[in-house]
Amino acid sequence: MHMKFSENSDDKYFFSQPHQPFFVLAFINAVVLMVLFLLVYKGIIHIPIPALNFHAYGLTYLLFTPVFLGFLLTTFPRFASTPVIEKTVYMRVFSFFYLGATLYVLGSIVSPIFSALGMVLILIGHIYGMMLLRNIYLTTTMEDKHDIFWILTAMKFGVLAHILFICGQLFYAPLIGLANEIGIYLYLFLLTFSVAQRMVPFFSHSMEGKNEYLLKVIFALLLLHIVLEGFYANSSFVVDIIIGVLIGKEILRWKFQFPNPDPLLWVLHTALYWIPVAFIVGAVTNFTTLMTGTSFLALDIHLITLGFVFTMLIGFGTRVTIGHSGNSMQADIVTKTLFYGTQLVVLLRVMVSVLAAFGMDFMVLFDITVTVWVLFLLLWAWRFFPLLILGKKRSE
Repeated sequence: MHMKFSENSDDKYFFSQPHQPFFVLAFINAVVLMVLFLLVYKGIIHIPIPALNFHAYGLTYLLFTPVFLGFLLTTFPRFASTPVIEKTVYMRVFSFFYLGATLYVLGSIVSPIFSALGMVLILIGHIYGMMLLRNIYLTTTMEDKHDIFWILTAMKFGVLAHILFICGQLFYAPLIGLANEIGIYLYLFLLTFSVAQRMVPFFSHSMEGKNEYLLKVIFALLLLHIVLEGFYANSSFVVDIIIGVLIGKEILRWKFQFPNPDPLLWVLHTALYWIPVAFIVGAVTNFTTLMTGTSFLALDIHLITLGFVFTMLIGFGTRVTIGHSGNSMQADIVTKTLFYGTQLVVLLRVMVSVLAAFGMDFMVLFDITVTVWVLFLLLWAWRFFPLLILGKKRSE
């Protein structure tokens, strides 16, 4: 993948808004990482990094983090009524992610030294991006900073988890477990939910007032979840049920029309409904694991990251890509297929965990699940990369 960064290049449009290069990089990363993970998991190729660490780090910091930064560096100034971020500034952040991702993937095949260097470059980009958001938070003259405070807080925890993961990978392996817990619950989940609880009711014209205390309570419960898991694995099931019920009640309070006839809203609503499912089902499977030792292959984590975070990512990512390229906010047949495809990927991954729990051979279904997800990512790229890279108009 060759990208020219000069102002006078043909790529001038591609780099004109932060979300464009970040989204493209994230989807390319995801395809490469999932194909490599499948080959490693099946023993076809060998890498110097433990396969599950490669999987967790890659998706958290090479897929979700570039998408988050692309989205937030585009929209955060609007949230906070501050000037847009200069191109030269966000391109520095992108450059760290681009170079870091290239080295990380190269290192997974060639040498862990390249991977370590790649992770450090990605971390620098992550910190730089977080500092840009922090500067916006500190300079905004808005009185209501509630939502941007929690978005920034989640991004800070993302940086903390990132540092812990690298330290765990290079020096002290037990830190990786803590890094993953913080990364999933106080970074991926909290950041996505902080954006969603602000934007989805607004897009849906929900007339219900905002619950100012919800994020504080959820944050405290997520912290308690991490503490309990740190003391004893799978012991947080009571806390998880409480989180699932509280957020479920809040979503019902918003009184969404479901299923919504507008696919661009339907996909966002569907992502939200995965939250109570993820936490309550996760509580049941964790309790079962605690009592019987049955393995569900991290079903709870995949329900959160695929069901909620990834579905929301596709919903918001598609919406931003369409809207910021000057196209009408309509979902064509390919876009609708993509939205349904996200749910197929989640359900296939659930079935993999169910087969594993019953002691059945799940590898064929695992292969199918990864293949479907990669095809889904390629379809999204085929449909939306022309909008992101060239600014093309869609034929509606």
